[in-house]
Amino acid sequence: MLDITVLFCRGSYVSTSLMPIEIFHAAGFMWNLCMGQEPQPHFKITSVSIDGNPVDAAGPVRLTPDKALSDIDKTDLVFVPTAGYDIDELLKANAASLDWLRRLHDNGALVAGVCTGTSLLAAAGLLDGRRATTHWAVAPDFKARWPQVDWQPHLAVTEDRGVFCGGGLYSAIDLALYIVERLCGRDVAVEIAKSLVLHMPRTYQTSFALLPMGGDHGDAAIQQAEDWLRHRFPDAVNLDDVVAELNMTPRTFLRRFKAATGETPLSYLQKLRVEAAKPMLEEDRMTIQEVSLAVGYEDVSFFRGLFKRHTGICPSAYRDRYGPSVQRPAA
Repeated sequence: MLDITVLFCRGSYVSTSLMPIEIFHAAGFMWNLCMGQEPQPHFKITSVSIDGNPVDAAGPVRLTPDKALSDIDKTDLVFVPTAGYDIDELLKANAASLDWLRRLHDNGALVAGVCTGTSLLAAAGLLDGRRATTHWAVAPDFKARWPQVDWQPHLAVTEDRGVFCGGGLYSAIDLALYIVERLCGRDVAVEIAKSLVLHMPRTYQTSFALLPMGGDHGDAAIQQAEDWLRHRFPDAVNLDDVVAELNMTPRTFLRRFKAATGETPLSYLQKLRVEAAKPMLEEDRMTIQEVSLAVGYEDVSFFRGLFKRHTGICPSAYRDRYGPSVQRPAA
């Protein structure tokens, strides 16, 4: 059996601490029970806290670990959960774990972190020069704090040279299943998903991200252009019209728009349309073609491709995942 050590951070979100433990525990166990077979566990799981004492988790819950950091000299994999969105407090409360994480990694351990828990991996220097992901809402802060990391917040799971990261809070499920698949094979991961009634790991998390449209960037003219696009995006938009309304040259408009929003006007328009399509798909009252027309695309094939490029999944898959469980009309 492989040894897995789960760190109970101070301020941990309970689900990201315990759900991975349940998934790792289920490997070779739960499916076998369901099938009437003898369990053959694949992992030995140990939970730790900094000093071995119970830790106060997020909410009215305390987590009691098996051991302290000092009791673990070697393990096959360390799993770090998320621990809230006050990153300065998270790093301060769990600073004693950084040297421990570095030491275990140097001794050959795989390391995994999810959501804001990836900040401990970054602070320990374990993500330098590697691809990593985190929750999309803290990604700008993480990019500023640790620019040497190749942050990929649109991904739900990343793996780079023995270091694994998960995106949002419930990406802990995706990450744990992904790790099981990598260490034990796909068949074992599928058995866990079936026995625990889970989806197999997602690849992207951007379908959850609320696009920060209309932010306060200080450029009043570009703010006017954003308002113009938000009110007209379902129509056949001609960007030359907004350029003329602002009395700018096309080159100046493009430069200022990208500097203010981080997007080209066309990409901004496309993202507006994709964001508008999501609630329509969730409501499930329209066909995919009707949604496509409603947000400004007559070519439904182009809309499908655009939606997938921006969210990681096609419109029908998005509807299957987030729409109501009813009989759906054909696309």
